[in-house]
Amino acid sequence: MAILNSAAELKAEASEWRRHLHQNPEIMFDVHDTAAFVTDKLKAFGCDEVVTGLGRTGVVAVIAGNRGEGDTIGLRSDMDALPIKEATGKDYASLRAGKMHACGHDGHMAMLLGAAKYLAETRNFAGKAVVIFQPAEEGGGGGNEMVKDGLMERFGIDRVYGMHNWPNLPAGEFAIRSGPFFAATDEFNIVIEGKGGHAAMPHNTVDPIVAGASLVQALQSIASRNVDPISSIVVSVTKFNAGHAHNVIPEKVELAGTLRSLVAETRELGEQRLYETAQGVASAHGCKADVRFRRGYPVTVNHDVHTALAVEAAEHVVGKGQVDTDARPSMGGEDFSYMLESRPGSMILIGNGDSAGLHHPEYDFNDDIIPFGISYWAQLVESNPVR
Repeated sequence: MAILNSAAELKAEASEWRRHLHQNPEIMFDVHDTAAFVTDKLKAFGCDEVVTGLGRTGVVAVIAGNRGEGDTIGLRSDMDALPIKEATGKDYASLRAGKMHACGHDGHMAMLLGAAKYLAETRNFAGKAVVIFQPAEEGGGGGNEMVKDGLMERFGIDRVYGMHNWPNLPAGEFAIRSGPFFAATDEFNIVIEGKGGHAAMPHNTVDPIVAGASLVQALQSIASRNVDPISSIVVSVTKFNAGHAHNVIPEKVELAGTLRSLVAETRELGEQRLYETAQGVASAHGCKADVRFRRGYPVTVNHDVHTALAVEAAEHVVGKGQVDTDARPSMGGEDFSYMLESRPGSMILIGNGDSAGLHHPEYDFNDDIIPFGISYWAQLVESNPVR
């Protein structure tokens, strides 16, 4: 095991940063206090350049190595919290009602800040390190906004890496895989329109509730009967809204939900069959269906060569053969996908140990893994070959 001595020494300070950020969570792009905290630290570390306001509220800093020419490597952390009421009971619990760092972005920032401090002090690497702190990962597509704002071109980034903590993966262990790792996150809304009337006289109505209930069942056939069983797709109906009275059959029913997939062909097929199934079921019940489909984050695809580089860096930290290189893909989404569409790289998971799950009100980031994360980031940069 090769946790940097400097990373171990930084643990107490980085934990203080993390707990401050945990107490002061902010949502989506409204991360002004968080961005200011990050900016102040990066400037204090002596980074060569610190840029704010990229992708609306993102922060980027550049650190040049002193070993000659080499790739410019992007290291990304997310900054935003979630609209969740915290239930951890910690003495550093959120001070902002209804907002909570329930996904560990506070810890992600602490680890990347620690790495930035170490790299700015030592500069024992070739090329440049670009540390990226992005807003609005939790549904806002902040990663995409930073890419559209010229992140890669402006800083000359050659490759880019991300890291996310993972509950119930042993603390400090790493897991990764080449290829699709996190799913595309698409959403749908379906309005079924029939003919309302008295609930005691259903023969005089065209009942959209019956059609809607049938559609909920029928949509499950997309996964079970339309998609190759070896492929992965999830179709979940998460809303079903209709009616206001016990004795009235309503005119309309609204369904909403999400479609998750790991490859482009499955994504296309899922969208097509969603439309066809909704229209067919509605028609069979004498109703009409209006389907609206919104594409969300794309699939997060790890590039083969850069995944191998990530594995080497992680093994340097935790030991040869101690990194799971065939981790199970997740049907959760990750907007780091936009950065990986723009530049080659990879996303790795770092174990958070035995903890509540992500997005749970009792979740808390494990400060003990901070030295592992700092060491991983540092190794990725320090292994950058001289050109």
